[in-house]
Amino acid sequence: MNKKSQNVNEQVYRVQGFSCANCAGKFEKNVRNLSGVKNAKVNFGASKISITGHASLEDLEKAGAFENLKLTPEKPRGSSSQKKEKSEEKVPLLKKYSMLLYAVMLLFFGFLSFFVNGEENLVTIFLFLTSMQVGGYSLFFVGFKNLLRFDFDMKTLMTVAVIGGAIIGEWAEVAVVVILFAISEEMERFSMDQARNSIRSLMNIAPNEALVRRNGQEANIPVDDIVVGDIMIVKPGQKIAMDGIVVNGNTAVNQASITGESVPVEKTTQDEVFAGTLNGEGLIEVEITKLVEDTTIAKIIHLVEEAQGERAPAQAFIDKFAKYYTPAIIIIALVVAILPPLFFEVEWSSWVYQGLAVLVVGCPCALVISTPISIVSAIGNAAKQGVLIKGGIYLEEMGTLKAIAFDKTGTLTKGVPTVTDYELINDSVDEKEILSIITALENRSQHRLASAIVKKAEVENVDYESLEVKDFSAITGKGVQGVINNSTYFIGNPKLFESLSLEEEIIDKVAVFQKQGKTTMLVGTEKEMLAIIAVADEVRDSSKEVIEKLHKAGIKETIMLTGDNQSTANAIGSLVGVTKVQAELMPENKLHFMKRLRASHGKVAMVGDGVNDAPALAAATVGIAMGGAGTDTALETADVALMADDLRKLPFAIKLSRKALNVIKANITFSIGIKLIALLLVIPGWLTLWIAILSDMGATIIVALNSMRLMRVPVTARFLSNERE
Repeated sequence: MNKKSQNVNEQVYRVQGFSCANCAGKFEKNVRNLSGVKNAKVNFGASKISITGHASLEDLEKAGAFENLKLTPEKPRGSSSQKKEKSEEKVPLLKKYSMLLYAVMLLFFGFLSFFVNGEENLVTIFLFLTSMQVGGYSLFFVGFKNLLRFDFDMKTLMTVAVIGGAIIGEWAEVAVVVILFAISEEMERFSMDQARNSIRSLMNIAPNEALVRRNGQEANIPVDDIVVGDIMIVKPGQKIAMDGIVVNGNTAVNQASITGESVPVEKTTQDEVFAGTLNGEGLIEVEITKLVEDTTIAKIIHLVEEAQGERAPAQAFIDKFAKYYTPAIIIIALVVAILPPLFFEVEWSSWVYQGLAVLVVGCPCALVISTPISIVSAIGNAAKQGVLIKGGIYLEEMGTLKAIAFDKTGTLTKGVPTVTDYELINDSVDEKEILSIITALENRSQHRLASAIVKKAEVENVDYESLEVKDFSAITGKGVQGVINNSTYFIGNPKLFESLSLEEEIIDKVAVFQKQGKTTMLVGTEKEMLAIIAVADEVRDSSKEVIEKLHKAGIKETIMLTGDNQSTANAIGSLVGVTKVQAELMPENKLHFMKRLRASHGKVAMVGDGVNDAPALAAATVGIAMGGAGTDTALETADVALMADDLRKLPFAIKLSRKALNVIKANITFSIGIKLIALLLVIPGWLTLWIAILSDMGATIIVALNSMRLMRVPVTARFLSNERE
C-alpha cells in the first residue's frame, strides 16, 4: 500500500506472541469488536495488525490477553528507531523456554515416581498434574474460556481431551500430550519467526547514521534527521545509508541487498545509489533524494510485509475447510465415544479414551501452518534475491503460467538505441548538413529513437541547436516534419513517402536493414529523397538463454510485443527465440492483445518496464516489471518486480513459485492424510493418545521444515520441464 493512500485513522502495531494462524484470526475478531474500531486486519506473516479507527494500546492487549500478546506501535518504515525496536525484541533462549523446561523436568520426575511408586501414587499424580499445569497453562487458560463460549478451536479440543483423560485416570499419557502439544506450538512459532526474520533482517542492512555535510561542516547525523538535498559523504568500504544521486566521485557499489546482483555496479556522477548497498574503493558524495521512510529498501520491506498478509488461494481453501473441519472432528469424537458402548455393549472407558484421542488427532496445527510458512519463506527468499513478489496470490499464479508476453524495448533489448547506418541517397548534399537537419528535427521529437540520432550528432560534433525549426509536427505512425531554411523536411518510415516513387534500390536497402532487426528511417523533402538512417536497439545477452529456459520449463508460448515494423520485429524475435511476434502495436493494442491472450491461455504474464506498459501489465494474470530498484511506478503497479534490470531472475521467480505451490499442496495433502490414517486406527481400537499427539506434532514439524526449505531455493537451481518438486 502506498503510504500516501493509507487511511489517516489507520494505526499499525507490531504484535509479539502469535503462536498460530488461528490465534491471529481470533485476535483480529476481538479487535474488530472493540468500540471505536471500524476495521482490523491481522498480517500473520509480518506479525502486524492494521486498525482503522481508534483503540488504546491497553484495550488492544486485553483483546490479545488469551495469547498474552504484546503490541508496540510501528515506527516509520526504515527508521533507526524501528531498527532499535527490533533489536530489543531478542529474549535469551533459557528465559524464553523456561516454563517448558520446568514442565519437562516435572514430567521426568513423574515417570521416575511412576516406575518407583506406581501410577496411582499421589506423588506420581501430583508430579504429572503439576507438569500439565506448568507446560499447558496458556492452553488451559484459552481452552476453558473457549469452552464456556462454545468456541471450538484446537486449544478447545486439546482441553476437552486433557480433562477427559484426567477423569479416566490417564495421568501419564495426558501429561505427555500436554508437553508435546506445547513443544509443537513452540515449533510452529519458531518456524514462523524464522520465516519472518528472513525479511526483518533487511531492516538492519542500512546504517542508522551517515556522514553529512551541512553549511561547510561535516557531522554524523541519524538517518531520521537527514533531509532531501543534504550531501552525504560515503567513504570506501562503507554501507550507503540513504538513497541519492552521486554528485562527486566514482566507485563500484555492491547492490546485492537490493537487486540480487552479485557483481558490483560502476557508479559515477548523476548515477543513483540505494540505501543498504555497499560502497567499493572510491569516495563519493551523494545528494539525498528521499527521506529514510521512502528509500528503496524501506519500500521493499514494507511491500514484502504487506505481501505476506495477502491470502493465497490455498489459504482461502484452508480457512473455508477449517470452518467445517473442527465441528466435524467433535461430532466424530462423540460418535466414537458414545455409539460403540450403547449399541455393542463394550466398555465405556476404552471408547471414551478413543474419543479423546480423536479430539487430539483432530487438532489442525499442521494444516493451519501449511500455507503461511510456505508463502512467507518463498516471498522472503525472493526479496533477498532481488525479486519482489507482492502477494501469495501472485506467488501461486506464477507457478501456473501458460504464456508470457514480453515488451521488446528495455526488456528483451537493452533499451538504448544506437545509429548503425547512415547513408546519403543524393550525393549532391553535404553529409554533415543533412545530419544536422535530421538531428534538429528529431531533437523535438518524443520518439524513443531520437536520442540515438542526437547522440550520433554530438559524437561527430555536428551543430544542430543553431538551426531554427518552424512548423514542426509529428505524423502519427509515420514520422515527423518541419521547416528549416524555408524548406520542408520529412523523416520517417517508407509510408511517409508514399507520394514519391521510391527507387527499387532504396526499397531493397530498407528491406535489408529490417531483416537485420534495424528500424529504418528515410529523410527527404516533398520532391526528393536525401538519406537513409538505420537505428538498432541491442538485444540483451541474457534474452535468448531466458526464453530457452522458459520453454524447457513448459511455458507453452512466449510472445514479443513491439511497436516496430513487422520485419524488424521478426528479426529480433528470431534472434531471441520467442514463439510469436506481434509488431506495429500501439499501447492500446498491447492491452487488447493481453486480453485475448488471457482468454485463450488462462494464466498469462506480461513483462515490461512498468511505465509505458502499465495497462498491459494490469491486464495480465501477473504483471512483471523490469528494473524495480528506484522506479516507484514499477514497485507500485506491478505484481512482481525484478529489482535488477536483469531478465535472468524471471526463471528463478517461476521456479520458486512452482516449488512453493508444490510444497503447499504437499503440506495440505500430508496434513489431511496423516489425520485420516490416525482416525482409521479407531476402527480396530488401536488409536491412543500417544499416537494421536505424535501424529499431530510430527505432522506439524514435517510441514514446518518442508515449508522452510523455500528459504534456501537458489537462483542457480536446475529448471527443467520434467522437474516437479
